[in-house]
Amino acid sequence: MVDTSDLLEELGFTKEFLVQEIGVDDDVDDEFRDALEARLAEELIDEDEQEVVDAVLLWFREGDDDLTDALVDSLTTLDEGGVVWLLTPRSGREGYVAPVEIQDAAPNAGLHVTSSAGVSANWAATKLVSRK
Repeated sequence: MVDTSDLLEELGFTKEFLVQEIGVDDDVDDEFRDALEARLAEELIDEDEQEVVDAVLLWFREGDDDLTDALVDSLTTLDEGGVVWLLTPRSGREGYVAPVEIQDAAPNAGLHVTSSAGVSANWAATKLVSRK
């Protein structure tokens, strides 16, 4: 297993966080998910749960529903001051979402893009926070 502890720290995940996961499919990075669950010391919360969370992992691919709608839906259980991490396939991978699409969709959902990071060979993460 690749050591992702530095990455998870950089992404801001701490043991106290409750994290909901939306858009899980067969193509998600299980190694990243397992490392995150180990760091949190508990399982990720299913997208059907209504518990208030500190962060949302939104797995999204080109061809999924509308990105703005998916971002709005991700805010349903997000606590004030919480973070949405939008995980999209990297450039050249099936389902790639262009950064301009994220930049266009975020403000329409009331969010602001703050940073991005590569989380694995196949997935990139974009950090979105509520606009003040």
